Amino acid sequence: MLKISSLKKLVTDSMAVDLGTASTIIAVKGRGIVLDEPSLVAINEMTEEIVAFGQEAADMSGREGRDIVVRAPMIGGVVGDFERTKRMLAHFVKKAKTGGSNITLQAVMSMVSDVTHVEQRALLHAAEEAGIGKVFMMEEGLAAAFGAGVLPTDKRATAIVDIGAGTTNVAVVAKGSVVHSASERFGGNEINEVIATHLRRHRGLQVGEETTEMLKATFASAYLPDDLSKSIEVRGRDVQTGSPGAVELTAGEIYPVIEGIVRKIAQLVKDTLTELRPEVAADIYDRGVILTGGGALLDGVDQYLRSYINLPVAVADEPRYATVNGLIKMFDDPKLLERVTRNELGVLQNAEIPFEA
Repeated sequence: MLKISSLKKLVTDSMAVDLGTASTIIAVKGRGIVLDEPSLVAINEMTEEIVAFGQEAADMSGREGRDIVVRAPMIGGVVGDFERTKRMLAHFVKKAKTGGSNITLQAVMSMVSDVTHVEQRALLHAAEEAGIGKVFMMEEGLAAAFGAGVLPTDKRATAIVDIGAGTTNVAVVAKGSVVHSASERFGGNEINEVIATHLRRHRGLQVGEETTEMLKATFASAYLPDDLSKSIEVRGRDVQTGSPGAVELTAGEIYPVIEGIVRKIAQLVKDTLTELRPEVAADIYDRGVILTGGGALLDGVDQYLRSYINLPVAVADEPRYATVNGLIKMFDDPKLLERVTRNELGVLQNAEIPFEA
């Protein structure tokens, strides 16, 4: 028995954590993706207690009990509410862990490229309080590039556009490092918001998050649809009467509403690509752009971008998982892990912060 217990001390769970505005995705080395849940908590307003996390909290959203509110503690890819992010991350990490508490945990986490020291500190603290022994942090764009199949040894440049719920991140990667990046705090959530606003203002119908998400995923298109009259029945609450109601929404009506947001994303990509050095620009001209993140699943977003920037655009396989797949690959190459997570915040990142009592 002794041998087994002493062996256990040597076992390390290596975890990749993509803590996003909309979803938290965790992969464990050797086991692949073990958790993919909405980054949400349900709170009892009377007691301030968290009553549910993740998918369970999402299921309550829009149909909450009287004293329950569902909140997203991550805003624009960074920690908006520290206490609740910490509790949520601890819950997810515990769910993703393989064995008993004597397994030491190391994790590599992604961060947006324009993260501030304060924001990064909050992420690190949250990870450590969630029981992760050693935390490495890595730029999201670089992780997404590795996850989309870009090799760290490739000396030619590749452009990755990661469209998340709260952020859109453009990273140009060569030889395993980011040579140029730009990030804006807008993404898929904005599409949900404009759909909801349009229905409320122009059609007199109030709809919830579940409905806007469904419309975005199954009906909306970033590219002018062939059949503008294709329609869908949308149900919700009639603004005028307050009673349950429904309207017919057509593809032609919703397209221009969404196009405004997609254009913002395309413009960010276009602007970022004008700031490149000539050799890098030449590589991108050849290779084009790879789309990752949940936003890459929006129908026609690749076509739209292709015509906007006049370059080849491809969607990565499993775009939502590109970042976490890139993070987990880091554990196969410790030297690369050290290199990619060591930046100007290296002291901060690899300093093991003592737990506060």
